[in-house]
Amino acid sequence: MPKIVDHDQYRKELLSKCFDLFAQKGYSAITMRQIAEGLSVSTGTLYHYFPSKQVLFEQLVEDICEQDVLMAKAELEGIQTLQERLEALGKFLAKNEDYYIKWIYLQVDFCQHQDSKDMQDSVALKRATERYEKAVYDILGIQDPALTWFLLSLIDGLIFERLMDNKAVSFTEQFSLLSKMLTAYLEK
Repeated sequence: MPKIVDHDQYRKELLSKCFDLFAQKGYSAITMRQIAEGLSVSTGTLYHYFPSKQVLFEQLVEDICEQDVLMAKAELEGIQTLQERLEALGKFLAKNEDYYIKWIYLQVDFCQHQDSKDMQDSVALKRATERYEKAVYDILGIQDPALTWFLLSLIDGLIFERLMDNKAVSFTEQFSLLSKMLTAYLEK
């Protein structure tokens, strides 16, 4: 009797194992052959699910975005005020700092090897961006697009500073300060 394969589930299983492979070598250095070896599948199988390394990475971006949002929602569930949610978000980022440092490094590595037009046209990257924007609204209740992008840019900048091993930057301190600033700003 032939084996019945749920292709969507199998694709997700492959994707879930790819982050560590990319993190070990970087986007630019790893090949599809090395990814296939790391996943213990043939290159043919890998190409069946992902026609290129770029497509694989873009799908990984979407998958990670979805996971990030779910983890943040779970972490901040039940917290009432914006100030408390922002402070909890700072603690969440601090707790997962190594993961986010690897993730920002991979994104920078990926961007270095892409044409800016291709990145602007990427449906996967657009969807991930929209999910993060929606998460800021859903989780934090921030509806102002300028504030949303201020917050997302701050997060990226803090992670980048930690990537550069800036010991003066603390997620918890920065988010405590941000929570006070935003609360004062929004009360006006």
